[in-house]
This record gives sequence, structure tokens and C-alpha cells, in this order.
Amino acid sequence: MTTPAATPAGPEIFWFLPTSGDTRYLGRSDFGRAPTNAYMRDIAVTAERLGYDGLLIPTGSSCQDPWVTAASLIGATNRIKLLVALRTSIMGPTASARQSATLDQALDGRLLLNVVPGGDETELAADGVFFSHDERYDNADEFLTVWRQLLETGDLVDFAGKHITVKQARNYYPPVQKPYPPLYFGGSSPAAHELAAKHVDAYLTWGEPPEQVAEKIADVTARAAKYGRKPRFGVRLHVIARETEAEAWAEADRLISKLTDDEIAAAQANLARMDSVGQARMAALHGGRRDRLVVGPNLWAGVGLVRGGAGTALVGTGAQIAERLREYQALGVDTFVLSGYPHLEEAIRFAELTFPHLGRAPVTLRDTSQTGGAFDIRATERKVSAS
Repeated sequence: MTTPAATPAGPEIFWFLPTSGDTRYLGRSDFGRAPTNAYMRDIAVTAERLGYDGLLIPTGSSCQDPWVTAASLIGATNRIKLLVALRTSIMGPTASARQSATLDQALDGRLLLNVVPGGDETELAADGVFFSHDERYDNADEFLTVWRQLLETGDLVDFAGKHITVKQARNYYPPVQKPYPPLYFGGSSPAAHELAAKHVDAYLTWGEPPEQVAEKIADVTARAAKYGRKPRFGVRLHVIARETEAEAWAEADRLISKLTDDEIAAAQANLARMDSVGQARMAALHGGRRDRLVVGPNLWAGVGLVRGGAGTALVGTGAQIAERLREYQALGVDTFVLSGYPHLEEAIRFAELTFPHLGRAPVTLRDTSQTGGAFDIRATERKVSAS
């Protein structure tokens, strides 16, 4: 298992780069921001100055390439970790090992890797991949077996599997992190849990209610014990933090205020065609209905009405959200991968309102020691909207 990097007191807090575009209203691109590299740098630099520990760079056909995006941030960041997609279904293990080692060197040991076999058969077919659901995980198992051996040993590797065969493969230039950059992964099916148990360093789940998250953690933990492994655990969530609970819930309502019932139905039909178990679990929380969006204390499923993947948000004051995060921590979670709309302003708001309740140094809009400059959200909004 990868030797984990030192973690701060309390949980690790990651933010998110919206490489498919940003928005103020879900489902409305006319209120959106293009995913320009300049905007991604703005978010990355701001998140680093505020004290976030990492950035998730997503992947998919509608996203900009995560590896190129990560490389573009090498000179713009100094401390923050970058969680980059390792697409096991559309990448090869040998070339990916070289890419991983090279990027980890360039980032001086700040690379993390998010293992993504894929959850959308249509999207994979467009990339020339035609695996069934479980075949994706069988392939990922073989991929990671080769990938890990290449980076861990530096020796010649021979491997003959059902999906992957390599002869006399070698990685010549090792990564900074030993034996390799840590592997993160999320999936909800039995096949996904088995892959996590066998290979990954940190298992991530989308933000389901705590009792459901506890069941996942228990299953992955039991499976990992068979391999003598103890993975870490994390949760991927959106957040809507405001000074009062009423303001936070009003913002949640505003976020979906421009969605029509027909748009929600169309989005749900599109998401339902996917064979992702995790996506099905997200949809089951709200059933496509506006009157079923509160699925737990401060836990809101409105994002999932039209967005695939992580579809829940914690909504409330900074203290309330911190309390909910501590409930996940009590289950064994030590990493939270968060996001909010729009991502630049919400990164600032969340840090200001919630960090002090998580044992972190206070961050305020005027705290130049934490941010390297005085933040003014209204001025930031005007600047970004004009760009």
C-alpha cells in the first residue's frame, strides 16, 4: 500500500475544478462560465491560498483533459495536491505509469490518482471501448496489477491477462512518492468494492446518508481484510454554506429555480440508461421529485436532479455542515471532496464559514495571512463575469 502523505489535523478537505464549465443555476448554460484555463487557475490558486488540501480534476467526454489541466497548474501551485483521473478502460497501464511518474516528479510529490473504469457505456463506446459493467472492473484489476508493479519495482514486467498483456515492460523514471502516487477510487457495485479492497489507498463514496455510507465502509473494509489491506475512506459532496440556515436553503432553492419539470424528467431518463450502481443509488434518493430532496439532516439531493455523479449537498451554516462532516468522520471518513456553485466564490465562502469549525485556522475575506490578499466576493464575481 502507498505510504500516505502527512495529513493535517482533522479531515482532509479537497475542492473541485469544474472542467466542463461552471454555473449559477443548475441546468442553465446561459448563466455559465466556460472552463478556460485561466478560470481553472483562479480556482486552484484561490483554493491553495485558502488552505484546501487538494483539488479533484474530473474526467469525462464533456470535460477538458484532466492530465493537461493538471500539467497547466504545475507552475501556478506549490502545495495543493491534484487528484487526476486514471482512466483504466481507455488508457494503457505502461504509458499511464510513465505519465504518473513524470507528473508526480513535476509536482514534487503532489499527485493523487482517481481510478475511473467508467460508468456510462455510451460514453465508453464513443471512445472505442465496449466492456460490460463487470468487464470494466476485471480490466481495471489487470490494469492496476501491471501499473502498480511497474512503479513499485522498476523491474521488467510480464503479464498475460484476459484483457491486458505486456511483455518485458519497464518504467525507468520513478515517481517522487513511494511506491507510487496514492490511488483513490469510488464505486458502489460488488465488483467496484472488490477492486477497491484489492488495489486502492482511499475509497470515495458519493454523499449518501451516513447509514448507507457506513454499510459501504463496512463492506470494503471486510473485503480488504482478505488482502491484508486497510484503505482510507472519503466522501464526495457539494456544499452550500451561508451565515444562516435560512439563507443556505434559499440558495439551494435558487440553484434549481430555473429547472422545468420536463428538463428534470429528460435528465433523469438520460441518467437512468447508465449501468452505474452509484448513479442508481443517487437517483433513488430523490426519485426525480422536487418534494423529496431533503434526504437527511442538512443533506439535500437537488443537485442530482440534473447532474450525474455526486448529486447531494450539505446545506446550512458553517457549524451545521461541520457537524454533519463529523458524523461521517465518526464512521471512519478522513477525506472530503467538496464543490459548490459557482466554484470560485463557494470555495471562499466554505473556507470562511466552515474551516474554523473543523479545527482549521480562521479564514475571512480580509485575512491576508491565509489568502495572500484581501478577498471580496462581490468584486471577484464582477471580475469573473466580465471575463
